[in-house]
Amino acid sequence: MDLAGRKILVVGLGKTGLALCRFLTAQGALVAATDSGPAGDLAPAVAALAELGVPTQVEAACPSDYLGYDRIVLSPGVPPELPWLQEAVRRGIPVCGDLEIAAHFFRRPIVAISGTNGKTTTTTLVGELLRSAGQSPLVGGNIGTPLVEMVEAQDQADCLVLEISSFQLDTAPSFHAQAAALLNITADHLDRYPDLQGYVHSKAGLFRHQGPDDVAVLNADDPLVANLAAGLSSQVYFFSRRQTPEWGAWHADGRLHVRLRSGLEVEVPVAAIRLQEGHNLENIMAALILALVRGAPPEACRAVLARFSGLPHRLEWVAQLQGVDFYDDSKGTNVGAVVRALEHFDRPVILIAGGRDKGGDYSPLLPLLRQKVRQVVLLGEAKEIMAAAFQGTVPLQLATEMPEAVRLAYAAARPGDVVLLSPACSSFDMFRDYAHRGMVFQQAVKELSHG
Repeated sequence: MDLAGRKILVVGLGKTGLALCRFLTAQGALVAATDSGPAGDLAPAVAALAELGVPTQVEAACPSDYLGYDRIVLSPGVPPELPWLQEAVRRGIPVCGDLEIAAHFFRRPIVAISGTNGKTTTTTLVGELLRSAGQSPLVGGNIGTPLVEMVEAQDQADCLVLEISSFQLDTAPSFHAQAAALLNITADHLDRYPDLQGYVHSKAGLFRHQGPDDVAVLNADDPLVANLAAGLSSQVYFFSRRQTPEWGAWHADGRLHVRLRSGLEVEVPVAAIRLQEGHNLENIMAALILALVRGAPPEACRAVLARFSGLPHRLEWVAQLQGVDFYDDSKGTNVGAVVRALEHFDRPVILIAGGRDKGGDYSPLLPLLRQKVRQVVLLGEAKEIMAAAFQGTVPLQLATEMPEAVRLAYAAARPGDVVLLSPACSSFDMFRDYAHRGMVFQQAVKELSHG
């Protein structure tokens, strides 16, 4: 992809947008940038781009000169369905995302992970497994490091381990991963996609250009994922907690078993694994397949699994007060994630949920609410919607801010109970991101202990 002298508009001035502007400018492109956000919030980004000589438009729902560019590049959170972007496509202007740009410059083998839940944990774990084998993976993508920043660093790497979102796949028609895992699909981002099948189609883009020499790893227990195998030409491996696939990984007799097409067979006792929750065993099986295919020795993998304790804000234990345990699962931004979190506990839960609604169906939560939840405390923009969905299922309380929600939850708890933050919603109504929400929750818990 020759970008020299090309006029390119970057949409979105967050971390990825700034990285795109720097990268494209270094490639000799004539770059401009736009963001519909408020000027005050974007002032630091505008100043940084001014130093690069990149002109910016802010507070512009539709840039005035958008038809004058050779290409438009989107940050991951920008929906390509915006009317002005659709008009640009109709006029023959290519519209793509950061993954599409980076993919043209990647020269190392790519290991890609996607799924509604668990992809950050799995991506991180694959990186750890490969490092333990003496390899030098470069880990990034939707996990935090912008993809274009990985282009220059790839010369020191053996391979690229990338967390990939559906939004990135939507705008990356050329992306090709030599090994890719799709962990699960549950209803999510239905504020962005017309229906669940549209979301499934987006996730299937992970395997779009794979061939017979490539590897696809699929969840055999998730029909939406498993059914994709029929349309793939790559080497398919399944992982499962309920079945025994011919090739792949499974859980049986207190062990994780892996069988590769090369003839390699590996067993790992679950008792020797730090993360033993059901959903984490699924993540681990997928990660093991990817790492072993890449040549990681079994003994090195076992050593990593014995110490790997997961990531913050994912069913993270925070504190115990008067016999009540507090868990931070702020990363649980969809219904499927909350189902997994509730399934983890065998004692009563006081659930704190709510945030910005993503258009999903909350009904899959109702059986678990009846079975496991003593009370629900709701906050954020979605609290009234969720209250209506949960009405008559479990006692409900509404809160206006996180510290109040924590106090209400603690007041409803009894010794031996769990107070669980698992929102089923995005965080952007009240917080910068899910990590900020989790930190505010943890601070509120600490304030309880000092009260």
